[in-house]
Amino acid sequence: MASGLMPPSDQAVTGVSPEPIDPARRIDAIDALRGVALFGVMAINITTIFRVSIFEQFLFPKTPASPLDHTVETVLKLAIDLKALALFSLLFGVGLAIQFERLSKSPRRAALLVRRLAVLLAFGLFHLCLIWNGDILTEYALAGLIVLPFLFGQRWLLAVAALASLGLYLAMQAFPPPGLWPGTAAMAQDVTEARRIYATGGFLDVLTFRLREIPLFAYLHANIFPRTVGLFLLGAFAWRTGILRNPPRHLLFSIAAACISLGAALILARAGGFTAGSGRIGVLAEPLGTILLALGYGATIIGIASLKSGNRLLGWAASLGRMAFTNYLAQSLIFGWIFYGYGLGLFGQLGAASALAICVAVYAAQIPFSAWWLGRYRYGPVEWLWRTLMYGAAQPMRRTV
Repeated sequence: MASGLMPPSDQAVTGVSPEPIDPARRIDAIDALRGVALFGVMAINITTIFRVSIFEQFLFPKTPASPLDHTVETVLKLAIDLKALALFSLLFGVGLAIQFERLSKSPRRAALLVRRLAVLLAFGLFHLCLIWNGDILTEYALAGLIVLPFLFGQRWLLAVAALASLGLYLAMQAFPPPGLWPGTAAMAQDVTEARRIYATGGFLDVLTFRLREIPLFAYLHANIFPRTVGLFLLGAFAWRTGILRNPPRHLLFSIAAACISLGAALILARAGGFTAGSGRIGVLAEPLGTILLALGYGATIIGIASLKSGNRLLGWAASLGRMAFTNYLAQSLIFGWIFYGYGLGLFGQLGAASALAICVAVYAAQIPFSAWWLGRYRYGPVEWLWRTLMYGAAQPMRRTV
């Protein structure tokens, strides 16, 4: 989703109108990380939003249909839920910082970056309203507009702003502001209607209900919006430090070990009820553990990808990462047809394990397709359109060699 372009090209340095840099110079490790994170986001989306109403998990707990479903739901919740999205947020911040740096010699830098985010906002609203209301692009565009001014400041400002935003997010979890969460009655009514309309309704029925659900989804976005801003800033800070430009493997693996160990301990402590007597402080175990796990996952994958053998281990994910925007939207179309009434109508009928199997099949199909496409074209189709609208001129699409 976020671009992983290399820093300034010769054209930017000489003052010629800026253009996207050749994909051959992209940072493969970042692309691979984005490709791996895409699976996590996809797995959570299909099991918790497409398969059933997202609000079911916030109501009375239910027993999964089988031990296998219970295992799948538990593993996804503890290891992936919100962690993959946090990782994507970090990567978006990295991509924004790279774009900002690459355009450093252009007098149009601010205008181009604002246009880039405005185009993303348009894509997001289209996706949100007409395809799937679990969209994250709209939130990313709005958060990006908030983060953009900080990129003009010093590195320390990014760090301070990131800590402030993440601190606000954690404070909101410990001391929830009134009215920041939908009421139980509203969620229960939505679940009841979703089971009927998503499973049996035609396209217009689903579309109408999807639009009615947007205010409820807005509560969820508002709850994590400071975290998104903070992770964008943290990702930009990480790029500015140079740790992603020339990855120091030993440092990355040390960071990974520390973050994963502490993050997992916090998540498991919260899940096991060990923080129940800690009051509001104990509530922070899960959100803080989620951020730490995302950092640990990122450091691990970047570290592995930077090894000499990393391309053999993770090279398959780089093409997925380069086409993450296209693949993300394609997943929404595919899953909508599978689960909603205008397609197969499987909403509410599958367990988590079956839904995850569909996720794996779609993801596995996107791996060779992405590699095939990028063997012939410079960008994914949506990535090409995004760049074309950003720069205001059609970008070269076909590979010349």
